[in-house]
Amino acid sequence: MALHKIQSASGPLDIRLAQVPKMLSVLRNEWAPMAFHISFKLETDTDILLAKANMALKKYKMHMVIANELSTRKEEVIVVTEQEKVTVRRDCTRAGAEVESPLVELVVDRHSTYIKKFDA
Repeated sequence: MALHKIQSASGPLDIRLAQVPKMLSVLRNEWAPMAFHISFKLETDTDILLAKANMALKKYKMHMVIANELSTRKEEVIVVTEQEKVTVRRDCTRAGAEVESPLVELVVDRHSTYIKKFDA
């Protein structure tokens, strides 16, 4: 551990980040193959975002991808599944409403439908 904090007068700081391994395949295929799998995507372009969301559905066999476009992420998200694309928006008529509330409702609904398949 350093003895003192870095002094700002010492000049600019450089930081080097290392990429982490992709773990969705391991999660999906080894750790929890029966679970309901959701991944998240964030992009600045809607076309790229939807292309990557669809790729995640196929490549990693996700059940759902929550696609966030950077400039509108607090207002709306797109939930992508093999069957549908649903735009979830925050309720603008309610003060303090966030997009997460209707998003969680949708995710819970889809998860409930998924687990009912195993009750039969």
